[in-house]
Amino acid sequence: MARQNYMFTSESVSEGHPDKLCDRISDAVLDAFLAEDPEARVACETFATTDRVVVGGEVRGTQHVIDSVEEIARACVKDIGYEQEGFHWETFKMNNYLHEQSKDIAQGVDSADDKDEGAGDQGIMFGYAVDETPELMPAPIHYAHSILARLAEVRKSGAEPSLGPDAKTQLSLRFENGKPVSAASIVLSTQHMDEKMTSGDVRDVVEPYIRDILPKSWINSETEWHVNPTGKFVIGGPDGDAGLTGRKIIVDTYGGASPHGGGAFSGKDPTKVDRSAAYAARYLAKNVVASGMATRCVIQLSYAIGVAKPLSIYADTYGTGTVHETEIERAVAEVMDLTPRGIREHLGLNKPIYQRTAAYGHFGRAPEADGGFSWEKINLVDALKRAV
Repeated sequence: MARQNYMFTSESVSEGHPDKLCDRISDAVLDAFLAEDPEARVACETFATTDRVVVGGEVRGTQHVIDSVEEIARACVKDIGYEQEGFHWETFKMNNYLHEQSKDIAQGVDSADDKDEGAGDQGIMFGYAVDETPELMPAPIHYAHSILARLAEVRKSGAEPSLGPDAKTQLSLRFENGKPVSAASIVLSTQHMDEKMTSGDVRDVVEPYIRDILPKSWINSETEWHVNPTGKFVIGGPDGDAGLTGRKIIVDTYGGASPHGGGAFSGKDPTKVDRSAAYAARYLAKNVVASGMATRCVIQLSYAIGVAKPLSIYADTYGTGTVHETEIERAVAEVMDLTPRGIREHLGLNKPIYQRTAAYGHFGRAPEADGGFSWEKINLVDALKRAV
């Protein structure tokens, strides 16, 4: 039986974190290609350091977009808010090394007369859902994201001009009877623009917003606070530490509460099952929990490059299921076509909807009218119930 009383910790990083800045640029490039051609192929990586951004990878799409990559990157950095001496959206140096997709990869992935479109790579993907929050997300990562999203909001609105773009938070929650009941510790390191600010000054700025985000009963006299514990944090972003696409995969998913297949998301078009099948697995797991079949569920899918159908489907409800896992495995395969094309069509993934996913998590967000976060819908509940 799963433990009921324990402490669990997850972290999140802001949109101005160097790795997240790189994820943002890679996904903005992807969106630009998909806006021109919904069938574009993109595998875009970004590297950022002091005064420089480097973009590379393989694509199949219009030359017009390749030529506009510098403009896309500068717009991302400007929106995030970097205007500091070592990294400014107007003056950083830019290198663009995007090139055409490998023909060897294309022949395995593309559909033909005698075969369906294959997976863009081999791999294993996990989706997870749990009833700790209304969004069916693990509470530690959900609230860690929410804290940083709120601080970014007040920074960019001008309400808190002393805050900088780069920030990290870490939240340790106590669980009793399997449910979160209090915050054992709150860790926040945030860039600040005034060199004279102390850790206490920064806490005075951020604490009211943190208290607004967390349930009121969670913060008490035993909660430990660590705000800018190393002291001054003025030099942030790629000027303070290099960034790279795809280095925050646990932040992107479930904060360590679930297994992870290891594949990153940002910069990859939806023929890459690293991304699309992870979205499908989350969609299925969330609908399983929403249907009442379990209070906690993980779905694993596996694929081989060039092969359309998943090699395996695995479900685990951690002892919380009202139906057997083998029935869930059979049902999810029945209610959704889990080939790469089937996933893309079911979830409407061939759209420029990815830049918004680059910070504050790919999961637990509200579905949007233009198709963004479509994998967060719970519209399979009835179909799953009929299938079991």
